[in-house]
Amino acid sequence: MADIKVFISSVQKEFARERRLLCDYIRTDSLLGRFFVPFIFEDMPASEVSAQKAYLTQAAECHIYLGILGAQYGYEDEEGISPTEREYDTAMAHHAHRLIYTLRTDTPRNPKEQAFIGKVEQEVVRRGFATYDELRTAVYNSLVDYLVRKEIIRRVPFDAAAHPVATYDDIDPEKVRTFVNRAKEKRNFPLNFEDGIEKIFSAIHVLTDDGRLTNSALLLFAKDPQRFFRTSEVRCAQFYGTKVEKPIRNYQVFTGSLFEMIDKAVGFVMSRIDARVGKRDLSPDAPVEYELPESAVAEAIANAVAHRDYTSNASVQVMLFRDRLEIWNPGRLPDGFTIQKLHEVHRSEPTNPVLAHPLFMAGYIEHLGTGTTDMIADCEALGLRTPEFIQADDFRTIIYRQEKVTERPQKVSNPAEKVTEQGQKSNQAEQKVSNHGQKSNQADSKSNQAEPQSNQVRLTAKQRKVLDFCDETPRTAQEILEMLGVQNQNKTRQQYTTKLVLAGLLRPTTTHKNDSNRRYITAHPSTDR
Repeated sequence: MADIKVFISSVQKEFARERRLLCDYIRTDSLLGRFFVPFIFEDMPASEVSAQKAYLTQAAECHIYLGILGAQYGYEDEEGISPTEREYDTAMAHHAHRLIYTLRTDTPRNPKEQAFIGKVEQEVVRRGFATYDELRTAVYNSLVDYLVRKEIIRRVPFDAAAHPVATYDDIDPEKVRTFVNRAKEKRNFPLNFEDGIEKIFSAIHVLTDDGRLTNSALLLFAKDPQRFFRTSEVRCAQFYGTKVEKPIRNYQVFTGSLFEMIDKAVGFVMSRIDARVGKRDLSPDAPVEYELPESAVAEAIANAVAHRDYTSNASVQVMLFRDRLEIWNPGRLPDGFTIQKLHEVHRSEPTNPVLAHPLFMAGYIEHLGTGTTDMIADCEALGLRTPEFIQADDFRTIIYRQEKVTERPQKVSNPAEKVTEQGQKSNQAEQKVSNHGQKSNQADSKSNQAEPQSNQVRLTAKQRKVLDFCDETPRTAQEILEMLGVQNQNKTRQQYTTKLVLAGLLRPTTTHKNDSNRRYITAHPSTDR
């Protein structure tokens, strides 16, 4: 933030010592000196500009007018107005924040000074002082209060702080309902949506002690969270190579609640990495094996969203390169934490504890300090390099991709191509483009595959609607079927999810087949790996 200018105004002769001490104190204090730049007329260099014009210019440009009023009124100009009152009027006309401190004294006040104090009392609250120490303490408290009110600093963490203007009209009831249903399934949350939003919010601790909405409540459940927190977003990019360079293959900015942004960002990654469809021997759902563990991708993205610094103007960034996935967030490890501790089971100490609790209740993060160790184990179980964690100006997680994809099940990183048992692409006589824009191939010869299927996909109108519906936002089977207006039955799920997964056009964002919240996203496979 730019320096906050503080104009110290008083009768110079009466408060010469206090002005000097107060100015030096503000400049050198370890907290105030970071934000405030005090000005007193005595420090102004010699100039051809008249004294009156010089001090009124400073008063007009200040952010805070700090007036010290005593017994004397001071020099009067041709209109009988003192410089102190002129400075006050100028600061008020320019909408400066005004702080007034009045000397408690037995000395009779100048009648004009008394009238000036009376005028000030009609407009602002003044504070009294008898000694310099009292004045210094009062000024310190006022300036810290200014920083808090402007949300430059906080007495409580960001996620626990009350939002100054938000009301329950800003809350989306459907987001609350979705959370309650998910929390019931994941953590046996005891309340129902019918218990009321206020009771639910109280149970998950997103209200202040006096019942006001916290910043966490808005980030999680607001109709439009970005109206309150513009940089609460996740920026996702896919690059052709191993560097951040143009042209960018794909770039999307996801907004919405934290739950929605995590789901969308995970879907962005899972729809663009290599995947293989296996057989349906044990389940009607098509099993999919990804080159990266979905659990590790979800953990890294959820951690970035949960633990970022929400006072920063930066955003969470998810970057998919040819050889790795990087997740950056504007935040730092807690004091006392090291990178090495992330490779071990450690205490859970979230940066935003109020925010983290609902994310835990909905199953997005863990409370036991095992998230990073699980991420490492899941990646190593697939034969991947150990993920890296880097603390620089921001915090970074790097998950390395496979150097070469194995050939056991059928590869669907390009659903348009037939693949033999040896993993070799068969020759095609011609290529056609399907209704969804994917290239489909025709060949005279047959190709042996992990499971018989036709790669020449003829999409129905409803199947095309499914692909459009899931293009950027992962959707559950229930949401897909409701959008289509059909009943949730095995045959409709197979028609509008399983068949599209087998064709490589749709991908589940989780490998847990029995998860009722399993979501699907339209595949955007990489063809250059």
